[in-house]
Amino acid sequence: MTAPLASLSPHSLAEIAALAEARKLPPVDSWHPARGGEIDIRIARDGSWYHEGDRIEREALVRLFSTILRRESDGGYVLVTPAEKLAIEVEDAPFVAVEMKSEAEGEARTLAFRLNTGDLVVAGPDHPLALKESREGPLPYLHVRGGLDALVGRAVYYELADLALAEDNSPLGLWSDGAFFALDPEQ
Repeated sequence: MTAPLASLSPHSLAEIAALAEARKLPPVDSWHPARGGEIDIRIARDGSWYHEGDRIEREALVRLFSTILRRESDGGYVLVTPAEKLAIEVEDAPFVAVEMKSEAEGEARTLAFRLNTGDLVVAGPDHPLALKESREGPLPYLHVRGGLDALVGRAVYYELADLALAEDNSPLGLWSDGAFFALDPEQ
């Protein structure tokens, strides 16, 4: 497993998109093991992983687990291998978008995100940004893969809002990779 990027800033969007596209993940959607159960693993709202109440400090282990994470049709989350499927708890979204890079403006804009696990995601038709209602009001999420979303961290959301306000689209929102994403909770 290669080390994740420490920061998006020194890389072009083309490099980031190529890295995101090249990442090979296990085929968890095709694994349907007969053996299942639960494991005391919890992903907190801030993206921290816990095992039996203790925070998992090894980033490489969190990255590894994140590659075998799957969302089930009932909305639950599991860690799955060809031999076993174990249910885990996810407080909100399993990932957090912790950094963003933007290139160009208007319909030509591309937005790339780095997740807390080191994953890279370019917002677009396959990875939409959306506001979803929560107890705290509307919160921004980025679709990562297979029913798995990333909560857009507060600082990153403020960056998105600043860009959207500067562009003055109606409705308020941003383009990325040819798709428009409304960031106005009224829309």
